[in-house]
Amino acid sequence: MATPELAIFDCDGVLVDSERIAIKVDAVILDRVGWSLTEGEIVERFVGRPHAYMVTEIEAHLGTPLPDGWEAEYLPLYEAAFAAELIAVEGVVDALDLITLPTCVASSSTHRSIRRSLELTGLRDRFGERIFSVEDVSRGKPAPDVFLFAADRMGVDPTSCVVIEDSVHGVTAARAAGMRVLAFAGGVVPGEQLSGPDTTVFGHMRELPGLLGTFA
Repeated sequence: MATPELAIFDCDGVLVDSERIAIKVDAVILDRVGWSLTEGEIVERFVGRPHAYMVTEIEAHLGTPLPDGWEAEYLPLYEAAFAAELIAVEGVVDALDLITLPTCVASSSTHRSIRRSLELTGLRDRFGERIFSVEDVSRGKPAPDVFLFAADRMGVDPTSCVVIEDSVHGVTAARAAGMRVLAFAGGVVPGEQLSGPDTTVFGHMRELPGLLGTFA
């Protein structure tokens, strides 16, 4: 395969340690709207997926559309929790300091959410305008669209990209894009669920620069 020319980072769970926070808030909201799920079930169903997918699944489970404006009550719960608790993933700042490849972000979150998370953790300036969102494409992960969009905008062939992901749906999307994957198992998804073709599973961000070097 081609020598890598671009490292594409997922955001939630890879750059910012947001998944654990969001899952707890998800559980509260789901219970309030009438669908009680364990945190493990939330991980399996929704981690790595766009928020719109979760809304669609809630409506399918309830058998009725959610009322207009229903989220207004709940969005402040995420904002308050993130403002109080969100930090960068352990070791990712040092890893970014050592990575010499061009980098960008490609996430299932909205542009507003990505930028807010990166600002809260001091990572915003690391990526400039090289931030791509599910809002830029028609299909979210596990479809490959956001990764292919990022590669196109960065002017890099997909086969020359390496994706750093932490979710099953994200890893699946990267493989479907024809990209190599470094799957971070230091978050909420066990490493055995992330392993597969063209994928190297690792457990700490201190390993990341060296792993990227092995592709050269």
